Amino acid sequence: MTHVPHEESEHRPPPAWLRVTQGEMRWSSTLAVLTAVALQWTLPERLSIHPVWLLPALELALVVALIAGNPVRIERASRLYRLAGLVLIACISAANGWSAVRLVVGLVRGAEGADAAALLVTGGGIWLTNVIAFALWYWEWDRGGPIARMQATRAYPDFLFPQMQSPELAPPHWEPAFPDYLYLSFTNATAFSPTDVMPLNRWAKMLMMLQSAISLLTVVLVVARAVNILK
Repeated sequence: MTHVPHEESEHRPPPAWLRVTQGEMRWSSTLAVLTAVALQWTLPERLSIHPVWLLPALELALVVALIAGNPVRIERASRLYRLAGLVLIACISAANGWSAVRLVVGLVRGAEGADAAALLVTGGGIWLTNVIAFALWYWEWDRGGPIARMQATRAYPDFLFPQMQSPELAPPHWEPAFPDYLYLSFTNATAFSPTDVMPLNRWAKMLMMLQSAISLLTVVLVVARAVNILK
């Protein structure tokens, strides 16, 4: 059996999420935002905020500004940059929230959806956009956001990932990035509860509870209406 020398274990560097590191790559969060914008464009006009081009155009303009500020890695910190990021996520959430409310009201009144396939596609688009929006909120707020995590300004995480509990199971350079928060959002939207990532902060718990409630309501009503149409 091979043993790790005591001196080597003592000199092992702290995990990356506890020390200053390079900024996170830009591409994954940008791709998620562009996907959300594309899903908004595909929704029926009756479910969109009018004029239908307004919020998507604003979101694209904010994406361009964010890419210009940090084209490859998210490393340059400024209040204006962080504000632009929060406004972008708020726009996506507001547009999708409006669409979800309009869809639910239409389903409850029996006025929404005569075509089961179209209803499932519409409901699926709203559900997926909801997953992306909450992933962006988790990513932007956990330990102060990607730039604060890069600078290791906060020692206590808002979300406890398995690699934080068992650092010996992860390489020394591991730290949470946007795909990890997207996975967190997806599993919370499908299981309607935490899975392997635990919320530690009260805001994280409330946000996850809100996402589960929205996801459950959307899925139940859309599927129930689609089954009723098919019958």
